[in-house]
Amino acid sequence: MQQPEILVITSFSGTPSLSDFPTFLLPDFPQFPYLAARKSTTTMIKYTVPFLTKLEDLIAESDYTLRYEKGNFKSGYCVLKDQKIIIINKFFTTEGKINAVLEILKGITLNQERFTEKSQKLYEELTQQQTAA
Repeated sequence: MQQPEILVITSFSGTPSLSDFPTFLLPDFPQFPYLAARKSTTTMIKYTVPFLTKLEDLIAESDYTLRYEKGNFKSGYCVLKDQKIIIINKFFTTEGKINAVLEILKGITLNQERFTEKSQKLYEELTQQQTAA
């Protein structure tokens, strides 16, 4: 049997408010609907290889080609908009590659016609986070 997640609150001076909790720490408690309403459903950026793979799939489903090459890029990547090619420094760590892809996604618009449902959802969440930031 799976054990429930427990949130422990310590060392508050006064009464804690909802703004004292990071949104990812708030579980769904049916007896506390105000906590459940506050829980965020946005995508957290995870610096893992599976998340990088999701971003790579997102670009592959659009009309851009993503390549990892060695090069002398000042920013660590290069975008050839006319040929729709994205080149990222192959010596970057996973975190660096993810940050480069996210930065590139801020500057280009992807063709969403061929996106799968999961890719469409991820792309919408990423663009919402970028407009909110």
